[in-house]
Amino acid sequence: MTHKTKLTVLTLCAALFMAGPAMAKPGTADKGKEIYNKRCTWCHGDEGAGDGAAMDRLNPPPRDFTSGNYKIKTSSFDEMTPSDDDVFRMIRDGMPGTAMPSWKELLSEQDMWDLVAYVKSFAGFDKPPAKAVDYGTQIASSAESIEKGKQLFEDGDRCVECHGKTGKGSAIKRLKGDAGERTWPRNLTKPWTFRGSNDPKDIFTRISTGIPGTEMPSFADPSSKKKLSVEERWHVANYVASLAKTDKAVNAENTVVKADMVEGELPATPDDERWEASTPTTFILVPQIIGEERFFRPSNDTITVRAMYNDKNVAMLLEWDDRTKSIPGDGDAEKLADAPIAEDGVAVQLPVVIPREMQKPYFGMGDAANPVNIWHWKSGSAGAPETTSLLSSKGFKEIEKRNAADVGLMSKASYDNGTWKVVMTRPLTTSAADKDIQFVEGKFIPVAFAAWDGSNFSEKGSKHTMTTWYWMLLKPATGSRPLVTALVIALLFLGGLLWWARSAGQATAAGNKY
Repeated sequence: MTHKTKLTVLTLCAALFMAGPAMAKPGTADKGKEIYNKRCTWCHGDEGAGDGAAMDRLNPPPRDFTSGNYKIKTSSFDEMTPSDDDVFRMIRDGMPGTAMPSWKELLSEQDMWDLVAYVKSFAGFDKPPAKAVDYGTQIASSAESIEKGKQLFEDGDRCVECHGKTGKGSAIKRLKGDAGERTWPRNLTKPWTFRGSNDPKDIFTRISTGIPGTEMPSFADPSSKKKLSVEERWHVANYVASLAKTDKAVNAENTVVKADMVEGELPATPDDERWEASTPTTFILVPQIIGEERFFRPSNDTITVRAMYNDKNVAMLLEWDDRTKSIPGDGDAEKLADAPIAEDGVAVQLPVVIPREMQKPYFGMGDAANPVNIWHWKSGSAGAPETTSLLSSKGFKEIEKRNAADVGLMSKASYDNGTWKVVMTRPLTTSAADKDIQFVEGKFIPVAFAAWDGSNFSEKGSKHTMTTWYWMLLKPATGSRPLVTALVIALLFLGGLLWWARSAGQATAAGNKY
């Protein structure tokens, strides 16, 4: 075999390998039905109509395969039929931000292709799509392309009316799906939640095809007044990709809120630029399902926390994205909200006694042996200002409401373009050591958080999102003592080396005499 022939064979093998799923064997619908009945009916229902047992507890609701509407596809905007690769990808990778999981760890590749064949049969899709998305020539991301994309994004409120000026999905109109269900615009600053990935090519695809079954339109449709050319869609895709706030991504290894010691007064407002010098830590928010009135359909998914302290007080900055500013009694706010509207809110939970070991109170509002403090802020209404309250809790059924001002607990909030920021401040110590946590530097203090979106399914009371316990550390101030200690250790070490060298030299000299 000649070198040229070998090279051709290797190239062909590489091409086959890179082709991936498209080279798999065609699926068998009968085998796919067996897998579907075992794995998929709980959400999508026996007949694929999205009416499984879990339907009422999922947001967004499960896909109705009988409708023929597939949200993520690469076929043309005017072509309902998805490609087999489109359906395979959703089964393999799942849908971020939804209850649809990735099945690649449980199913073989052939199992997933069998599922593709069966799932498509619900809508009678038995032929491949006639047309696919025209990608033209991809335009590489650059400052110039991003600026053009920004202008197109904002022009005539083309994208702003749903996604907001900052791309956080701060709604100015209420959206719903084809089945009448409430839908929320995507927060474009959180690309890890994109249903079809945050790769610019996938973003271009969504802009071109729209998202069937939702109010996200196709911007490739020539009949639309907001139509974009292929080149313009690449510019918008590059702009959307640039909006990613990677510092707000959750790092599973980062479980400690690190509070820096500062001289002088602490920042009193959320927008004080001194907060930017502190370390942010972001946590996942999950629905509260451990107490009565369980909650299953959240809209908020993360919270970012920063902290500082001085010789008198400790302050925390809580920041989370919320598409709506929920103000009961405000007409515009109520138009965007699920009725009845409630206040937005956030809470911090801390143990009354800092545990000496790893033992922590029950994270659901403490327990009889291990009470907790809860600092609770609410956004207020059209006729009342924001409020801060203090709770002492020994569980869901033993809660004492206290006056926050009596212990010096204060809050200050701001809302801007889809983001709440709340500063909560309290003295390091109080006169009620039996009821309040007494902050100590250098110790790991358990801390947990909760948030309420008053526009989403009336989040109120125990219906909210929350975290488990994490840690907060008041970092000891860095003074001269560590430096002096290090110098002493270094001098002792150097002295030891000199003594050893001198001793070794004397021994060598003595040995040379004989």
